[in-house]
Amino acid sequence: MTVSATATAEVLVPVEEPAIDQVRAIRDSRPLRLITCGSVDDGKSTLIGRLLWDTKAVKEDQAATLERDSSGRQNDLGLPDFALLLDGLQAEREQGITIDVAYRYFSTDRRSFIVADTPGHEQYTRNMATGASTADLAVLLVDARAGILEQTRRHATIAALMGIRQFVLAVNKIDLTNYDRARFEGITHDFREFALTLGVKQITAIPMSALKGENVVYEGSKAMPWYDGPTLVETLEKATTRSNQTVGFRLPVQRVSRPGESFRGYQGTVAGGSVKPGDSVVVLPSGMVANVTKIVTFDLVRNAAVAGDAITLVLDRQVDVARGDMIVAIDSQPMTGRGFDAQLVALQPEGIEPGKRYWLKSGARRQRVSIDPVSQLDLKTSKWNAAEKLGMNAIGKVHLTFDEQAIFDSYEQNRTTGAFILIDPDTNNTVAGGMITGRRSDIGGIHKDDQRVLLSLPADLAEKIMATELFASRRQDVDVRHTNAGRAAEILADLDE
Repeated sequence: MTVSATATAEVLVPVEEPAIDQVRAIRDSRPLRLITCGSVDDGKSTLIGRLLWDTKAVKEDQAATLERDSSGRQNDLGLPDFALLLDGLQAEREQGITIDVAYRYFSTDRRSFIVADTPGHEQYTRNMATGASTADLAVLLVDARAGILEQTRRHATIAALMGIRQFVLAVNKIDLTNYDRARFEGITHDFREFALTLGVKQITAIPMSALKGENVVYEGSKAMPWYDGPTLVETLEKATTRSNQTVGFRLPVQRVSRPGESFRGYQGTVAGGSVKPGDSVVVLPSGMVANVTKIVTFDLVRNAAVAGDAITLVLDRQVDVARGDMIVAIDSQPMTGRGFDAQLVALQPEGIEPGKRYWLKSGARRQRVSIDPVSQLDLKTSKWNAAEKLGMNAIGKVHLTFDEQAIFDSYEQNRTTGAFILIDPDTNNTVAGGMITGRRSDIGGIHKDDQRVLLSLPADLAEKIMATELFASRRQDVDVRHTNAGRAAEILADLDE
């Protein structure tokens, strides 16, 4: 209330109290997805358990179960074993480690979060990569006593390859070093130097004790008066989520819907950009053009759709579209071709064999591909060394050569249309997860001197090529034959057999 005085009377003018939503920061409608990663026994599960406990995300029955299961396992402070809130498998509880990825939801007044607790053991690196593939931010834990380890570097590298650009360096168990400031600053400096090699610059370093809850949700200023930065929760509340709007419209087709003769729709989840009725689109790989007439969901007809929406798209003409095709914006198309460069993480003991043909699966599309390893990252030196084969947990650069046309965005532009897995056709095991970095022009080693290449070209294009100076200078090395498209297709098909 404010008071306004006049010469004759005192008038009380009520002032409207601000709404509680105006006092608090506007709540983000999309949850922030994050992972905790790092080496084994750095306290990842304990940290998330403490987060859930201090943000009141643990229900009464869960708290009672935790107290019961923690009997005989209490620490020196008499606190429950917070890691039990995450480690639910019997093997995890018996060994005191994390094996599988555990997802938990919690929220504050400002926003909501989905956190993935990933394993620290090297043999479960593939589970960590799974958790990182959908995360917006990585909380990388480091034991203040041990510092940066090889597995710490491996997890940071995988997170960076998965497109994560926001890191929280959680220097945990700082209480066991007697809150040594110099130790914290030394670890922070070492990691920042390493992160520069990954292209990661957005790093928030926080000294904390997950067990005691210092600098997790509540400040630890009493124990660490030298630290005046944010707590973990404050950092998470200010983090940003990744956007799929950086490229044009993308709809990987999962199913063709034909309930009757009068309706044909193409179903899938929008993987990027947006679309509305009237937009012109292209169907890949066929290249056929059409216009959008209707966007249908399970209960209504919509006037627009954005990334993440599950829709049925209706076009203005009959076009040949099948599962695995992609409907894209006509003015912003993805890369197409038979050769691409990629980075991948090998996930099985047999590793990646050079020249072997695998199944590559991206969305609903599955294609045959040959893999040629180029280099492997040395986690100790951060250098890429030449490699002929990639072993288990190796991070490598490879060439992909497809039997038919492939469709990708770079992973940096779109996580959905730039990611893939490799499947061994002999065992059906997923042997690698990978990210597209770009399109390759030298397909199949055609630059080698001892090989000849047959090209089937339209006559007008052949004439233009033959008119160039380069062609004229090598004319004696070239044999030219005229034929029709059908005969050319037969000749090329015979060569593939």
